Amino acid sequence: MCAVTSTDIPVCVSTGTETKKMQSKKEKMKERRERWLSKISSIKQAKELQAAEVRRQATPVVGDMRPLADALPDLSQLISPASTAPAACRKSRKIKVPVKRPEPTDFSQMKRSQKRKLLETETSRFSRAVRTLSGKTNPLADIGELLRKKMRQEEEQSCV
Repeated sequence: MCAVTSTDIPVCVSTGTETKKMQSKKEKMKERRERWLSKISSIKQAKELQAAEVRRQATPVVGDMRPLADALPDLSQLISPASTAPAACRKSRKIKVPVKRPEPTDFSQMKRSQKRKLLETETSRFSRAVRTLSGKTNPLADIGELLRKKMRQEEEQSCV
């Protein structure tokens, strides 16, 4: 039989062929608490797995894929430029080129350098328009024509 000393250190006593270690009350409480927490965590994990399974089954299949298919280019368009490209272009394709973010079109969202660049291009365009229109009799029609050209250029750039 084991005896517990005043310092709560278990003392093992051998009774015949067995040696039995006595645990203190605190150690027993800790073990019970750990078993209880592990049981709770296993139940919680089982519930989470079951909820995830239900969520996966409840996820609807996307119905109409036609708009997506229309938006994507045809396979023949993707393959034909690659097959006609020389070997040097194929090697350069493997090198990753940093992707440029599109510049914001809203003036308030632009950086200072972007604003300055935009203002310079617009002032130069305006000065060219004034120079070309100064000698003509119908400047409003010419301004309209310049605006139509600009709109066509922007549409072509957005389509590419």
